[in-house]
Amino acid sequence: MKSAVRDRLRLLALLRAAGPVLLASLCCQILLAGLVPPATAVALAQLLGRVQEVRAGSLAAAAVPLLFFAGVLLLGHGLEAVRDPLAYAVQARIDGRHRAGVARLAATSHTIDALERPEVQRLIRLARADPENWTERTPGAGAVAQLAEFGRAVTLLSSSVVLAAYAWWLIPLLVLPALLYQQLNRRDSMRWYRAWRGNSGAALRAGLWYDAIVSPSEGKDIRLFGLGGWALDRSEEHIHTLYDPVFAVARHQLRSQWRQLAVLLVPMTVAFLAVSLAAARGQRSLAVAMAVLSAGAAVYRAFGGEPRDMTGGIASLHAADRLRALLEPSARTSAPEGTDAAPGAVPVRFEEVGFTYPGTSRQVLDGLDLEIRPGELVAIVGLNGAGKSTLIKLLSGLYEPDRGRITAGGVDIAALGPVAWRRRIAVVFQDFVRYHLSAAENVALGNAAVPVDRAAVREAARDAGLTKVVERLPDGWDTPLARTRTGGVDLSGGQWQQVVLARALYAVRTGARLLVLDEPTAHLDVRTEFEVFERLAAHKGDASVVLISHRLSTVRRADRIVLLEGGRVVESGTHERLVAAGGRYAEMFAIQADRFNRGYDDRIEEDELI
Repeated sequence: MKSAVRDRLRLLALLRAAGPVLLASLCCQILLAGLVPPATAVALAQLLGRVQEVRAGSLAAAAVPLLFFAGVLLLGHGLEAVRDPLAYAVQARIDGRHRAGVARLAATSHTIDALERPEVQRLIRLARADPENWTERTPGAGAVAQLAEFGRAVTLLSSSVVLAAYAWWLIPLLVLPALLYQQLNRRDSMRWYRAWRGNSGAALRAGLWYDAIVSPSEGKDIRLFGLGGWALDRSEEHIHTLYDPVFAVARHQLRSQWRQLAVLLVPMTVAFLAVSLAAARGQRSLAVAMAVLSAGAAVYRAFGGEPRDMTGGIASLHAADRLRALLEPSARTSAPEGTDAAPGAVPVRFEEVGFTYPGTSRQVLDGLDLEIRPGELVAIVGLNGAGKSTLIKLLSGLYEPDRGRITAGGVDIAALGPVAWRRRIAVVFQDFVRYHLSAAENVALGNAAVPVDRAAVREAARDAGLTKVVERLPDGWDTPLARTRTGGVDLSGGQWQQVVLARALYAVRTGARLLVLDEPTAHLDVRTEFEVFERLAAHKGDASVVLISHRLSTVRRADRIVLLEGGRVVESGTHERLVAAGGRYAEMFAIQADRFNRGYDDRIEEDELI
């Protein structure tokens, strides 16, 4: 009970986000709308009473109560007209602030391990308050519904006053059954709610199959492999899983509707007969009888409302609470920000670092020791699963080591704080993001914390070999790199890789001192790749560079090559030294050299689209 009251108070506290003017307007609307039903009853009684009193030809005397009655009706219609716009505006402000908080929580999470968990993704979808079906509601809708409860309370109290003026016994006769009817109705509503929400996963899976059926991408497989009927059967199976329990609840409720109807009709019939008989016998006037009947109907309307609004809004708040507990910085990652990682490049060291991905048991890194010296170009090579990409994610602070530490200039990067550390590092991931922004903005995202430096953007593009691509764009640097944007174009995979490389080089030109490249030229041919690394070596300045590449012909230009195997460094040295040693690196290089001599081109490339 206490938790329910606390949740209701939380909903009301959200109303502050609407602002004083908008909130005051909605409160006035709800208060006045709550007084309209009993006011209508009183105005109707006065009008009928005056009409009964006046003689023929003197109906002008009824003008005042008629105007009063008309004014109440007009006020009711006016309040009804402004209700939805006011409620929508208040709800939009509340939900906007709530969604911004959820987005900020997800975006500022220091690591990404929690974001990869299905439970966290489910909580994000529920907490972001973006309803996808009728059972889901937003905190704003819950807050407005909670405020509307006070309006219905005003209607109940004021209507009870009108009833009490006639006979006090009408209040328990009508109010108690109305309360019981509300509880029965809400119980049935919540059964619907739970039946649907209990199988929400089936709805998601059915939607995924439907999207696959109508999608051009999956449509190729569906047609070529004859999967159409099979996909429809799977979708239908999930739909039955979703709707069969809901239909069972519906059938049960249809069979029990007579009970709720009896709870409502029996006391209403008793009250209305008693009032009507009293009026017929002359014990009460017709005007009083009409006022009582109208007020009695208003009592039942006061017990309306949609419980799903508040239930769904509270569920969204609870999801946000659980999400906050999972994503808020831990004690280790919440170091005070603002401490810089030291001016210029500094040595970075992995010291006995071990790491296992959450939910798995295999150690990806097992006691890794590695030093990245200032100004050095270090190449990391190894077979798939050796831990190369994991090393980069740890170096970027996207994951925390299970044991050991990573230091910069002798200071643990966790102590520096993720924001301060990431100002010193620029990373090009293999699965880079293609932002639907202009060419200039795509490059300048390399350091979004500083004002855009167009000169640095052009220089970074030159170093990445992107200049010729930009010159061919319709609007140059201002061309959106997406066909979905007006005047936009798309790029080939290799051209996008040059954009992302320019993004990282822009970060170096604006303060980063450690450049990390994960397969940065997989979409480029060997000649273009050679030119890119020529420029990279010439323009990296005093920045350190960590390079991961599957092409050993590229990494041979590195100052030092490190071979990972089993989560550890097993070989380290220059290309010449490692080849002369005749170890694992020499074996891998010989295999690739033979493939290249036989004309094998291992780049990953799509058709050029601009």
